[in-house]
Amino acid sequence: MVSKVTLLIIYVDDMIVTSDDTVEIEELQTRLASEFEMKDLGSLKYFLGAEVTRSKHGLFLSQRKYVMDLLAKTGMLDCKPTDTPIVENHKLGVYVDQVPTKKERYQRLVGRLIYLSLTRSDIAYVVSVASQFMHSPSEDHMAAVMCILSYLKSAPGRDRRSTLGYFTCVGGNLVTWRSKKRNVVSRFSAESEYRGIAQWVSEILWLRWLLAEIGFRPNATTKLHCDNQSAFEIADNPVQHD
Repeated sequence: MVSKVTLLIIYVDDMIVTSDDTVEIEELQTRLASEFEMKDLGSLKYFLGAEVTRSKHGLFLSQRKYVMDLLAKTGMLDCKPTDTPIVENHKLGVYVDQVPTKKERYQRLVGRLIYLSLTRSDIAYVVSVASQFMHSPSEDHMAAVMCILSYLKSAPGRDRRSTLGYFTCVGGNLVTWRSKKRNVVSRFSAESEYRGIAQWVSEILWLRWLLAEIGFRPNATTKLHCDNQSAFEIADNPVQHD
């Protein structure tokens, strides 16, 4: 007997019905309509700030409209975009001489950014930093939140996947290169760089085998260069390989 699964997701007066059987969906909708006043809005397109698009690869979630609405409500729709969500080597903290800001507004903004980070892992770190000062925010903390909004303005619907890029040289000559959007999402930059190194090592091994096949067996270790120290520390420490 083949089991069937039907899910009913409810938030206040909005609901999503999904199932692996269309007949089950129709029967559930009929029963619910007999008890409650309902309106069928068709296939899911937007729910709780998340846009849903479909393709042959499945469903894709985006919060672009959520970002645009947030920028409009905060008056940042016409702000100058920034390339990074936080300044380098930031000194955010709680200090005696700090100038306080509106606590309720700060908490509200950070709360919205926390919800946004569900589909925008590129701001997950800076939002976690901003959320540490919810109890006593200052003007510096608010400026950091405004910086995040300026960053979102630069790409309100940015894909969470980073871009993989590397090249290989043999005897000082460029022989292979690649730049491609990754197939998976990394939670932080070091993990993204480590994935790139792992794929790069696979290509280096293939290239060494190819050279050996055609009579040019390498007689030295291949050098791999990367500008991310954290990724190297992960690669060098077998304890962190999980």
